[in-house]
Amino acid sequence: MPPLTTVLASFALDPAAALLAIAAAALYGVGMARARRRGTAWPLWRALCFYVLGLVPYLVLACGFTGAYGSSLRWAFTLKIALMFFVVPLFAGLGRPVGLAQAALGNVGRARLGRVMQSRAVRILGNAFVAPIIGLLLFGTFLTPLLALYRSQPVASGALSILVPLVGLILALPLTEAESFERSSAFLVLEFVYVFIELLADAIPGIFLRLAPTVLDGVSAWPAGAPSWFPSPLRDQQLAGDLLWFIAEAVDIPVIILMFVRFSRSDRREARSFDELTDEEMDALAEEHLRRRNG
Repeated sequence: MPPLTTVLASFALDPAAALLAIAAAALYGVGMARARRRGTAWPLWRALCFYVLGLVPYLVLACGFTGAYGSSLRWAFTLKIALMFFVVPLFAGLGRPVGLAQAALGNVGRARLGRVMQSRAVRILGNAFVAPIIGLLLFGTFLTPLLALYRSQPVASGALSILVPLVGLILALPLTEAESFERSSAFLVLEFVYVFIELLADAIPGIFLRLAPTVLDGVSAWPAGAPSWFPSPLRDQQLAGDLLWFIAEAVDIPVIILMFVRFSRSDRREARSFDELTDEEMDALAEEHLRRRNG
């Protein structure tokens, strides 16, 4: 493993990640200012989640040790991408950027945002059935020579630094912005059951990386002058598999907790809606249900 001084002192600017972080920080700040002018004091703890738990770790991953050595070490690159996909979006999502946008925009802007949030693409991405498939497809490419391409080509690496956290954030929004993704309790129960399948699906690429007897990306030797603490290429791949496997499994615990909270809120909301119905409305609803069932 690398010396601690190397881990702490390593730095390599990722221009794509820096631009994304600056844009996100500026937009969030403008949103808070506009929300305040409209009479909404945005909670400080949500802003801290977005900036301190979301953007700061993102920049550390992109420009710190994992960014500096990601082109050389599979495990460093895998750690960077896995945390950007699984962890950073969850913390950034706790800042509720969509909720902030709704508080900052006017009626026309909120209507447009609502149409985007209700679009088919966002709704497809925003459920637990799609998340494991996307994660499996993304990290499944780590079992191919594409991993060497990702690490060696700055353009590919920069594109991943932007696309991975953005896609991860869209996948995390239903958990952190439940109001924008209203689901019935029955649908949430299906999602809750399906998330246990994700426990297995997310682990598949990591397991294959860990157990493969050969180097899968085709780069089986380090260049001359590699530091003495570099592991062998095969051991490097195994470490990448260990990290991916662990992160994919560990992140499912908070996801399950957030899904349970989301289900509880949806159940209470539906219960209140039924309590507000009159006897005549309840009778009409029951008749409609029986008519559909018999029909």
